[in-house]
Amino acid sequence: VQLQASGGGLVQAGGSMRLSCLVSGLTTADNFMNWFRQAPGKEREFVAGIKWREGTKRYADSVKGRFTISRDASVYTVYLQMNSLKPEDTAVYYCASSPGVITSTSGARSWGQGTQVTVSS
Repeated sequence: VQLQASGGGLVQAGGSMRLSCLVSGLTTADNFMNWFRQAPGKEREFVAGIKWREGTKRYADSVKGRFTISRDASVYTVYLQMNSLKPEDTAVYYCASSPGVITSTSGARSWGQGTQVTVSS
């Protein structure tokens, strides 16, 4: 599978932004699509995940109620809608596929390139 993330940029605190991840070459081993992020000097962390077929969603506690993951299977795209953004959301955001539910990078199967999100205070 190939993953291509886009949609990052600069936004003020309290603002919104939507990231997209275009999926190609989907296989039966890519049951879940996930978003991770990595801030400078920190480890890459799980943000949200969605089961491709059923649409079941999971979120990290730090983004619950503010971020929404979704997918449009007709255009093979996964989205991350980010609202009420905070400066601590500043990071490079990555999409990743996995065969099952994951909460760390070790379970990821494929990675897209990152897209920078910067939230100014």
